[in-house]
Amino acid sequence: MVSAGDEELQAIARAALGFTASGEELAAVMAAEPTGGLHFYLCAFRCGETLSWLVLDGKGVPVEDAGVVRETASLVAACELAEESACGGDLGMLLDRLAELRQTENPEGIEEAEGAARALATVIENGPRVARADYLDAIGQASLSLEQALGEIGSSPFAAAMHVGMGVVDALVQDVERGYKRALCD
Repeated sequence: MVSAGDEELQAIARAALGFTASGEELAAVMAAEPTGGLHFYLCAFRCGETLSWLVLDGKGVPVEDAGVVRETASLVAACELAEESACGGDLGMLLDRLAELRQTENPEGIEEAEGAARALATVIENGPRVARADYLDAIGQASLSLEQALGEIGSSPFAAAMHVGMGVVDALVQDVERGYKRALCD
């Protein structure tokens, strides 16, 4: 997986500060790699309860291509959703519970379940990361492996959570478009 380095994010944050309006603060900078290996940065600005948005390229220049803005926002939101949906959002608790079960009951397949949970924990990146399609795929595959190790048969709880949550992803993309600090070109 590709992580967004602290220096990289700090440079983009400094660039983003140049686009703050009076009374606004930079609330977040989130990295994404939507197409062609290029990094884009979804920047959220807060003024009271109101958010505005800007996508910057790797040089800190505002992006006005509506497709790139939508794809960047969608990928950032989908990766956040996947991380929160994997294992019901509390992987640490599941790892603790599996360890407890191994100690107390040692059911058949517990080692496989613990291994799958640890593999999922390895996939989910801590700290700054670049939202990428292959990162989403890796979370999905590790979640499926964990569900199978836990005996889930039939539909995937992770896939169901992602399906339900895509409305939130779409809503964020629309919010980004509505509150975009620049005119967007199609």
